[in-house]
Amino acid sequence: MLVAERYEMIVQLVNERGSIRVSELSELCGVTEETIRRDLDRLEAAGRLRRSHGGAVSVKETQAEIPYFEREIMHADEKRRIAQEAIQWIQPHDRVLLDASSTAWYMASYLPDIPLTVLTNSVKVISELSGKEKIEVISTGGRLAKRSLSFIGPLAERSLDAYHVDKLFLSCKGVHLERGISESNEQQALVKQKMVGIAEQVILLADASKFGVRSFTHVAELGVVDAIITDRGVSEQTVAGLQDRGMRVSVV
Repeated sequence: MLVAERYEMIVQLVNERGSIRVSELSELCGVTEETIRRDLDRLEAAGRLRRSHGGAVSVKETQAEIPYFEREIMHADEKRRIAQEAIQWIQPHDRVLLDASSTAWYMASYLPDIPLTVLTNSVKVISELSGKEKIEVISTGGRLAKRSLSFIGPLAERSLDAYHVDKLFLSCKGVHLERGISESNEQQALVKQKMVGIAEQVILLADASKFGVRSFTHVAELGVVDAIITDRGVSEQTVAGLQDRGMRVSVV
């Protein structure tokens, strides 16, 4: 098989399946895993796929937002544990920014009714906090992204410029030690970039499935993150790499 033919076969397999592992591509293409890794690097540079931990994912898949009701049940136990840990990091009278992730919604459901100001672009978080009398809730407003139930677009971005918060609890689609934090599409990434810029402290909420993933749009380098809360599925090597970069890592 010619190299060009192998490239086409890899892209076709990735697009058909959504994602595929290096070991499987090696077997199907009849070449070593190291050769496949080099192929994936070249194909990613050409914009034909995206690398993930141990394999590759379709560009088509990474650009599409997963509907909220699907995200809500994906890795739900891990997200609940992460959310329960995250609320321990909140003190009365904090000014907190929650994104529109399902983990942030779990946080909102677990938050005690204490004096807080919560800024968010999440419809689900707003709804969850509406019954807690001591928590002041501020919405960014903006265009509603129906799949994620989040406010995005220029209005959401401009409204964030009016605020400064003590703590941002941020999730994402991908966390990569070298490439940083990434999102599924540009509009979500732009809102999250604004969020990072107005926060005194950035706390990343990421279950183990997010690590090693480079999703479609870059949000920020890992250097902006002060702390990460993740679950026990994350590798010791990854935890060590994060700590080497000066981040506090909490594994729950």
